[in-house]
Amino acid sequence: MVPHPTQFTDFGILLLRLMVGVVFITSGWRHLKDPEIRSKSIGMSKNSTIFLGAGEVLGSLGVMFGVLTQLAAFGLILILFGAIYKKIFVWHTGFWGQKAYGWHYDLTFIAMNLVIIFTNGGRFALLH
Repeated sequence: MVPHPTQFTDFGILLLRLMVGVVFITSGWRHLKDPEIRSKSIGMSKNSTIFLGAGEVLGSLGVMFGVLTQLAAFGLILILFGAIYKKIFVWHTGFWGQKAYGWHYDLTFIAMNLVIIFTNGGRFALLH
């Protein structure tokens, strides 16, 4: 007999949190590693790039480890709204994109973070 899949919900949410965390921690680290170069590529000031990178790293750590999970996921959503704004109104990137990721990518991560918020990150967390 196959076990009912809902018994694995918390494992699924944990995997979702880890995936979101890995994507954002690597992105944030790129901002922090060389903010001068990165700021030019994304069209932001060096200080804004450092702030963005720190937000991504801290948000990803919160999501991955389950520390202030809902707040961390909400912060990542705010960053994603900024990315969508930039892609649509500054870079004129389409939904699917052509030379870079379109903003469909960001919408996917907004949905993932909403699941994390609505489930409070599942059972497996350091703090709730």
